Amino acid sequence: MAQPVTNHQLEAAITDAEMTFDALARGVVRVAAEVGVHLRTNPSTVHKWLRGSDPEGDTPAFICEALFRRTGRPYTPAELGLRSVEQSDPGLGLSIGPDPVGVLARVWRADLDRRKFLAASAYSVAAIHLPLEYVRESAERTAAVRSGSVAGAAEVVAVRDMISMFTEIDERHGGQHGRSALIQYLRSDVAALCRGSFRTHEDRQQMLSAAAVGVHLAGWKAYDAGEQGLAQRYYHQSYALAVESGIVGHDAFVLRTLAQQGMKLRHPSKTFALSDTALTWAAGRVDAGTEALFTITHAHGLAATNQRRPAVLAVQRARDLLETADLDDMPYWARSWGPARATVNSRSAKVFARLGDRKGAAENYAAAAATRPATTYARIKALDLVAQAKMELADGGIEQACGTWNRALDSMEGVQSVRTRRAVLEMRKNLAQFKSRGVSAAQELDERASIFLA
Repeated sequence: MAQPVTNHQLEAAITDAEMTFDALARGVVRVAAEVGVHLRTNPSTVHKWLRGSDPEGDTPAFICEALFRRTGRPYTPAELGLRSVEQSDPGLGLSIGPDPVGVLARVWRADLDRRKFLAASAYSVAAIHLPLEYVRESAERTAAVRSGSVAGAAEVVAVRDMISMFTEIDERHGGQHGRSALIQYLRSDVAALCRGSFRTHEDRQQMLSAAAVGVHLAGWKAYDAGEQGLAQRYYHQSYALAVESGIVGHDAFVLRTLAQQGMKLRHPSKTFALSDTALTWAAGRVDAGTEALFTITHAHGLAATNQRRPAVLAVQRARDLLETADLDDMPYWARSWGPARATVNSRSAKVFARLGDRKGAAENYAAAAATRPATTYARIKALDLVAQAKMELADGGIEQACGTWNRALDSMEGVQSVRTRRAVLEMRKNLAQFKSRGVSAAQELDERASIFLA
């Protein structure tokens, strides 16, 4: 005889959402996977929750997000009759307001001291459009002295140089190298400078913009570690700093990153407005090279929402912009993320892959890898090569794919990145059928991959 339901709050929420146990289980698994947590939740698991079993670990938070995505109604674990997850403020860093440095002080503390809470925080669909809803006037505050000494252009250059160093370390060695050091630097030196006074209004603008780049990098490092919820929080505060800086185009550039994260997590319809708005804000107001970066992200958004013809036209538009661009004239906040031509090639490949053109995708991934110096951009070069190999394999070229994967492994040496490890694990899965058939290239590559992962 089946045991009776004891958690009537969760039962009512599932009923209101018109979800089957299977649908809820799949939703929870997806939310967890977005932050690198692998669950085996199934309908039987849901039934156990209804009978009073406590969901393990951070699962209560994942259940809340899965139900929200279905209903649009926010839940807390307590409202669902579940134990509370160990977190003091699940919304920490998601809101966007007039004091991003103050919010970041709490996020940095949590990142350094309570990593588990933010690392397991779910990526919030509810927060996707917050940057578009942010009242820009709230950032138009006086540039009067807040505290500290007077800073000027020299301090701005020093901060840029430090963040550039951290960025180079990130690209060459992976997101987990220098991560704590970056957070400490932002938390102490940069936060103090942002709260200080400046010789000129322009100096203040440039300092806030440089800080936004540093916080953006912190988000990128969280993203590289598979911590999507934490990355989203950093991106939101980077956006707030960029808005406060008043630097034309920088706020839109962070929207572009948020759009790319949403597409990566397969929320294209919800994030399309971000890439569309970013391009609208930037077009004609930034240099051609920077506009090409906005345009190619918009092309990806178009492809992801099945707008085939506009996507192809947008790819061509991005390429045309590059042909007229002086890439040395790009602003610091756009130039910090690597060669523009490589970025356009890599994201063009994503467009073609989405449209089913595997050959075009492979060619563009190859072009992207070729334009990234391996000594400086080891991780992203490796990931471009991995993506190229997947397209080659899908097109029937196992020998060619193995050769490309071997080049990717060459580039991964010394890189500490969750994304590269996941790429190698996926590669081994793709090789399994060819290894079992006795394809020597696949067998040799799989052995090398096994050593890499050890």
